Amino acid sequence: MYQANDNRYNTMSYRRCGKSGLVLPPISLGLWHNFGDVDALDNGKQMLHTAFDNGITHFDLANNYGPPPGSAESNFGKILKDSFLPYRDELIISTKAGYGMWPGPYGDWGSKKYLVSSLDQSLKRMDLNYVDVFYHHRPDPSTPLEETMAALDLIVKQGKALYVGLSNYNAEDTLKASKILKTLGTPCLIHQPRYSMFDRWVEDGLLDVLGTEGIGGIAFSPLAQGLLTNKYIKGIPENSRAAKETGFLQKETVTQAIIEKVIKLNAVAENRNQSLAQMAIAWLLKDDRITSVLVGVSSEKQLLDNIGALNCLTFDASELEVIESILK
Repeated sequence: MYQANDNRYNTMSYRRCGKSGLVLPPISLGLWHNFGDVDALDNGKQMLHTAFDNGITHFDLANNYGPPPGSAESNFGKILKDSFLPYRDELIISTKAGYGMWPGPYGDWGSKKYLVSSLDQSLKRMDLNYVDVFYHHRPDPSTPLEETMAALDLIVKQGKALYVGLSNYNAEDTLKASKILKTLGTPCLIHQPRYSMFDRWVEDGLLDVLGTEGIGGIAFSPLAQGLLTNKYIKGIPENSRAAKETGFLQKETVTQAIIEKVIKLNAVAENRNQSLAQMAIAWLLKDDRITSVLVGVSSEKQLLDNIGALNCLTFDASELEVIESILK
């Protein structure tokens, strides 16, 4: 039986999530990859144990994570039952709905019907009474924003989630959604955007909205699906994400221009006594509107390397100037 490290909170510091009462670890563990039925359950279990032993209290899922869709939640539910039931009140467990999950008109997007049904299915797969955070995973152009936000409010009032969040919403829609949720009495806790050195769309207004509205930010794909590591400097390794048929990183993405930037960024990281992955995570956390960074790892070793980013989170002006010149 898993016994958590007694010193798990001694070295981890936590960050306030927007203007809420909730704090999160600066690094959270995402289960987008490596927890599906195509993956080794024991490896997933070891990564979750290592995360919690190091003070990572937040585990992030979605209804469609796998593959196949739903399998990450089911596998997490098994690990939760085996290892984490005594620690449930120490954990922040989040899930999402917004992508296709079952046939017909009610298994996708943002209707109240879909969101409520999807969360019921997620709770059943994980064998939970509630999740800590439930997100709408992407905006729905065909459903009134008022209906989607009312569904999130209903879910909290039903006791199926403690907090609600948004993912992949642009600045304008985030502001509208936040104002609706405040009116309903269920403020938006957190926004989960894709954000990395190579993907900076959130800097065009969204981060400002999070700051003014008091919403926390949690960045996913902080390493650009592994590009912001030293993994691809000499080509595409056999076991990398770009080499996997089931992965989201395609081989054609790993261009020579990207590799040249990675080599230069890696040199900056080495001068900071960090791995490139550590520097990429620290670069995101330099902004206090980013509460946490979601890492997706395939091994305990990768996870520990990512956690090492927390040993050096500051940048001097010259480092930031060099990084900007590389990223242009």
